[in-house]
Amino acid sequence: MPFDQLSGENSIRVLVADNTRIHTQLLADALRRDRRLQVIAAASHSRDLLEAVTTHSIDVVVISSHLDEEPLRGLEVLRELRASRPEVRAVILLDSSKREIIVEAFRAGARGVFSRHESLETLSKCVRQVYAGQIWANEQQMVFAIEALAASPTVRAVGANGLSLLSKREIEVIHLLAEGLTNRDIAERLGLSQHTIKNYLFRVFDKLGVSSRMELLSLTLSQPATRALVSAAAGPGPENENREADSVDGALAGRQKAADQGEPAAQIALARMYWHGKGAPKDMVSAYMWYLVSERTSLDMKDEISAAKRKLAESLTTEQVVEAQTKASAWLKRLPQASSPVRSAAPAERLNY
Repeated sequence: MPFDQLSGENSIRVLVADNTRIHTQLLADALRRDRRLQVIAAASHSRDLLEAVTTHSIDVVVISSHLDEEPLRGLEVLRELRASRPEVRAVILLDSSKREIIVEAFRAGARGVFSRHESLETLSKCVRQVYAGQIWANEQQMVFAIEALAASPTVRAVGANGLSLLSKREIEVIHLLAEGLTNRDIAERLGLSQHTIKNYLFRVFDKLGVSSRMELLSLTLSQPATRALVSAAAGPGPENENREADSVDGALAGRQKAADQGEPAAQIALARMYWHGKGAPKDMVSAYMWYLVSERTSLDMKDEISAAKRKLAESLTTEQVVEAQTKASAWLKRLPQASSPVRSAAPAERLNY
């Protein structure tokens, strides 16, 4: 649809977050002058930004690189946002045109970088172009991004060489993430702050060439060799022995809680536990149900989840598939982000995965 036809409910829904309340309001007022844009929310703190994205339907977020009185905090927030809402497109407001900041903005997931030296009218155009799927950057900024991409080798933790890039603590964090634990659960388990866990994950992202928790989880869960190496690298020391002793009952309850709260990593981990009967009673219907749910809540791992779901379906009867679909539909109806229940397929279609 041409942009000049956008109006009302078809307008681009925008969230604005700058480093002060006054700056945020000025930006919001400027964007509201464009009738094609609808400013849904304005936030001057990362907490308010993340809450607004959770409670509102947002198309584009405009985030200052400087948030919470911390330089580059906006990039950390964008990484967190992409982990839960990868479909939301982002523009980063830059106070500096330094090469490293521009490159980090794109690595964090920005679709556009906008200098404060440019006019606010140009910002409206930037938002529209990013919404349309284009990248917004000037010629020099694009050169920085392309040069960084060309100079960065693609690193994947598919062997000992990949894992050698990680510290023992970083591997332990990956191990717990693969078990389906949330950042809060990992922080409690390791006796660290959630902020520290986020920093560990960001460093792991950079070392392994991934950009979100779900990409990291895909790397960990989809390759048996990687899973074995991560488990081995985590080691059989006292901490892991204690963790295994506690996990039979506690981990299942913890993952169930995280899965019920909409955490895709926990949902996938729960599906695997029920499927293989490890850490939970073997329950193929529950396993299939959680794969159906995670397929809807996770966009980053859809292909991997679909492959696991098809393989699992081969051992299910038609009645079991229907039962799992019914349970998944009931669960998704409770989730605000789920716009529609899982589609119920014809029996013949279900049995021919």
